[in-house]
Amino acid sequence: MGSAIGANIRRERDRRGWSQERLGQEICRGAGVRGEPVGRQEVSRWEKGKRTPRQWLPFIAAALGVPVDVLKEPQRPDGPPLPTLADFLPDDDPLAPLCAREGRRVGMGQVGDLQKRVHGLRLADDVLAGGDLIRPALRELRAAVRVYREGAHSGEVARALLVQVGELAQIAGWIAGDAGQHADAERIYRLGISAAMQAEDRTLAGNLAGSLAYQLSNTGREAEGVRLALAALGEAGPDAPPKARALYLDRAAWAHTKAGEAQQAMRALGQAGEALAADHAGAGAPAYLYWVDVGELQIMESRVYTELRRPLRAVPLLRDVLSQYDTTHTRELALYLSWLAVALADANEPEEAAATAERVITLSASVTSDRTAARVRVVLGRLEDYRDVPEVRAVLDGAA
Repeated sequence: MGSAIGANIRRERDRRGWSQERLGQEICRGAGVRGEPVGRQEVSRWEKGKRTPRQWLPFIAAALGVPVDVLKEPQRPDGPPLPTLADFLPDDDPLAPLCAREGRRVGMGQVGDLQKRVHGLRLADDVLAGGDLIRPALRELRAAVRVYREGAHSGEVARALLVQVGELAQIAGWIAGDAGQHADAERIYRLGISAAMQAEDRTLAGNLAGSLAYQLSNTGREAEGVRLALAALGEAGPDAPPKARALYLDRAAWAHTKAGEAQQAMRALGQAGEALAADHAGAGAPAYLYWVDVGELQIMESRVYTELRRPLRAVPLLRDVLSQYDTTHTRELALYLSWLAVALADANEPEEAAATAERVITLSASVTSDRTAARVRVVLGRLEDYRDVPEVRAVLDGAA
């Protein structure tokens, strides 16, 4: 019974577009209780079937605007439910405000300062690698969480702080992953998802979930990556800004690719292109999506083609994008060239693949990125099939 009630609560909450924290607030308001005896963690336990909300059930039903019987009705065996982002929240709640709200008063001025630091960190990531940025990124994230938990602030400021914590978690998680600290990155992403959902910012929650899905897909957890990428897409809904929806679909395409689901990957790529085509001057898109454009979609398309061993499609796309790419972005240049090297090897062009691989190795030597190091290993492994070609042998021997 408990699991059925939990699933029904989640269904009705999703229909209203409420976060778990929002539902907890509405329940307390309806019950006429002060404080927050029902918070996000308690709602999460109900929805996961870990606890049954016996005395709270009438208040839950009233808050959701449904009869109690609707919440008690058994689940129909019509297939497993689709995952939602609530399934990926951290078990504990590091963002729970401390009981004593007597700390330093925090206003929108401090939020604005934090926003500038987050943006500065994101711009730094364009030209520096994870090994260079991991310490300042984690320091900023810890400080932002501390301000939210220990500061005294209004509801409006609290929401703005949560949004900045979420944005900071997204870039800090990306940096941690680039530094090879994948477990830390996952914890940071989940923290960010929690912050974004408490702030009821579905676009930001989708961006964080998509980032985590991308990491899962690239670290041997392909099935989880697909589930989370689809949850991010579903949670954002059809009203997400076109640029954001294009990014979610792009990540879903990669998740499907890594899971060996070629048809689903190609479908998602097509939908991503359609979503971006509907974008009019970045209509409604948050500033942190400044980098999502046609070129980025081409990169993902070419990577999907390379992973699916379709080099005749991948090579022209990669060459076109790389001919216009900013060479100051060393890490990204090395990564994209690594895909070109693999595609050229698949196209039976070992000499060109070797020349491209040599450039990848040279660029990677100057950046402290686990991603580029991993791609170098992939490229060298692919070139082993052509060891008898002199140009290839020279590259392999030099790398050894």
